[in-house]
Amino acid sequence: MEEPGKWVDSMVTQGVDLLTSYGLNVVGAIVILIVGLWAAGWLSRLTQKLLARTERVDVTLQKFFGSLVKYVVIAFTVLAVLSEFGVQTASLIAIFGAAGLAVGLALQGTLTNVAAGVMLLIFRPFKVDDFVEAAGVTGTVKAIGLFTTEFATLDNVQIIAPNGQLWGAAVKNYSFHPTRMLQIVLGIAYEDNIDTARKGVLEVLSADPRCHKEPEPLIAVSELGESSVNITIRVWCDADNYWPLYFDIHQALKEKMDSVGITIPYPQRVVHGIEASDAA
Repeated sequence: MEEPGKWVDSMVTQGVDLLTSYGLNVVGAIVILIVGLWAAGWLSRLTQKLLARTERVDVTLQKFFGSLVKYVVIAFTVLAVLSEFGVQTASLIAIFGAAGLAVGLALQGTLTNVAAGVMLLIFRPFKVDDFVEAAGVTGTVKAIGLFTTEFATLDNVQIIAPNGQLWGAAVKNYSFHPTRMLQIVLGIAYEDNIDTARKGVLEVLSADPRCHKEPEPLIAVSELGESSVNITIRVWCDADNYWPLYFDIHQALKEKMDSVGITIPYPQRVVHGIEASDAA
């Protein structure tokens, strides 16, 4: 039976050998880990600060890229720590790469939406509070995320649309420009005086301060229809005033035409009857 003194000496010797062999590696791994974690946090904050200097990058995107940089640095830090203990990091990278490829294929649709969300947040074809029409959806944009975009329709119904569909479709943004052109077609009877109708329309437009004086409103005969002479009215207004002015101007035109004796005719047809004797 081994004496206690010799057993203690053997353990001390083995401990010294381990510290000699791996002590520097352990110290180096700890230093790499501390520096790597500090660098990950610092680079994440720096990335968000740099992206915040431009107005084209949304806050959501700033946080996303900040987190992406942080976790990439942490991943390289872990690989560097493992290499200090002699672990073959090349094989680990290959395994993680294969696993990442499998996950990417499984989540192909989700990753497409994320990529589309990043593009929407960078290029901003629309922003929150814009009224848009895209991919069969019409409504006010309430929120833009990395996966989906939230809309509210005119009757306040929530619609959640995948970003992939929005990015791949034509977008009609009604709120992009500060002004819009309002177009109305006014039909008058063939017996009515066109100049009187034009003068009445001009008085209605001049009386409403929401109608812009520049560019000058257009009032012109655009069609000789089956039942009426059609006058096209084009006037510019602020985008926010488009729908209120659209409704109010129709009422004002009807009241003005009534006051100046202009008739807005119903659709009608003239039918001529033929007697049986005349047909023979």
